[in-house]
Amino acid sequence: MFPYRRALLIAAEFIFVLVYRQKKDVTAYASLFGPRCSSVATAGSAINHIADKNCRVVPLRTNPSITTLYSSAAVDPNDPSLVVSNGGGELSGGTATMSNEIFNLVKSIVGAGVLSLPAGIAAFGNAPSAVLPASILIALIGGVSGYCFSLIGRVCALTGATSYRGAWEKTIGTETSIIPAISCTFKTFSANLAYSMILADTFQTLLASAGIVLSRTNTLFGVTGLILLPLCLLKNLSSLAPFSLLGIIGMAYTALAMTVRYIGGGYKVPGGSFLSGVPAKLQPTFGNVGAKGIFHPSSFILICMLSTAYMAHFNAPKFFTELKNNTIQRYNTVVGTSFGISIAIFITMAAMGFLTFGKAASGLILNNYAVADKLMGLSRIAVAISIVFSYPLVFAGARDGVLDLLSVPAEKRTNAKLNTVTVALLSIVTTLALVVKDLSFVLSFGGATLGNALIYIYPTLMFRKAVKQMGDKASSGLKRESALSLLIATLGVGMGLVGSKMAIQKLSTH
Repeated sequence: MFPYRRALLIAAEFIFVLVYRQKKDVTAYASLFGPRCSSVATAGSAINHIADKNCRVVPLRTNPSITTLYSSAAVDPNDPSLVVSNGGGELSGGTATMSNEIFNLVKSIVGAGVLSLPAGIAAFGNAPSAVLPASILIALIGGVSGYCFSLIGRVCALTGATSYRGAWEKTIGTETSIIPAISCTFKTFSANLAYSMILADTFQTLLASAGIVLSRTNTLFGVTGLILLPLCLLKNLSSLAPFSLLGIIGMAYTALAMTVRYIGGGYKVPGGSFLSGVPAKLQPTFGNVGAKGIFHPSSFILICMLSTAYMAHFNAPKFFTELKNNTIQRYNTVVGTSFGISIAIFITMAAMGFLTFGKAASGLILNNYAVADKLMGLSRIAVAISIVFSYPLVFAGARDGVLDLLSVPAEKRTNAKLNTVTVALLSIVTTLALVVKDLSFVLSFGGATLGNALIYIYPTLMFRKAVKQMGDKASSGLKRESALSLLIATLGVGMGLVGSKMAIQKLSTH
């Protein structure tokens, strides 16, 4: 029998030591994250970055950077946006290699949001053939997301900006720079809400496997009060950096475990060896709505979930500026490779979860697996640990983003004030997590609104403006691409409107 109780005790002891015995070095915190960490981290992703007051993402490790996916459909070798110089004719950029960039970008993209994708397929189909169009959709949305990630880096190359907000200010204008700031603050807040919901369900199952039966409400209160609150009150988050690696490892293991369970037929109806340990409403359910279901408006729920799952776009300026010899071609290679790997992981987990449980796929697919399933039990532990140590990093972005929006100066952000705001915000998040229990709604609605804006709308608007500012220096290829990019922004608005409506309708039927 797997020693769940021992694993939980070890994790609890480590958190206690981390919180109550660590050296509270505020100076080290400031040097790592900046004096005011505001606005965003990737939501739905395994969040490994927070952002400073300029929406410039600061990584937990010192070797991040990224190169982007698709450049222009018609690339001009003399295009001034293709090479970034330091003014002396030499290539500029940081010291991060392409391999480091690829690893860090995949780590940023592949996070908790992928655990809801099987439910996204179940929103429009209940037959195995629904996986085919869903996989195509995952690849298509991933490709467009990667392209928009590339656009942000190219805007930085054209304008010299080093942050998302800086790129906005140098293209759209400083008067409206609060728009992306508000968007990323609330997107980060929604990420914390999703994390609280996942932790409530995951810890309830883990405790049950250790012989401790608690309600979801009591579990959430316990996790929040004993683990999340102490971690969020920390003034030095540098000690959490080593755990950023757990995110990608946990997701890779989960994808493998889900594949093993599907192939092994442990949850097959009838006769699956683990079926008796699954509640009736979560047992596999299949029908006759397959590939054709993609044409139903409910497919927008999956589309909007993907807007949350692929969210890593505030990282783009940081990744671009820290890439060694950061030409656009190298940047695009990194982004293309990273999004390609992420797409493969997303398709695998979405397909395996849906093919195993069909229409019954939960908004958190781990809930479908039996408590006695030791293989998936390890996955729950890995995901829980990853989210626990990511939580305070995301929360710091939400808290400081709120303080920025309230125009609270840095010198007035005393420990007492930070503690008060922390308790207040965490109370709001916990209350919402108690009321809203459908993770797929949080991710789809958040993706339909803030996700679509941050991924599709804002980058294309900034790119169009940057090209316009070039005047006659802009190549004909850039001008054509600028015109076509407007189509992506328009599609982003349309997807957001339809997706929001469908997410609300789905919630109302539960």
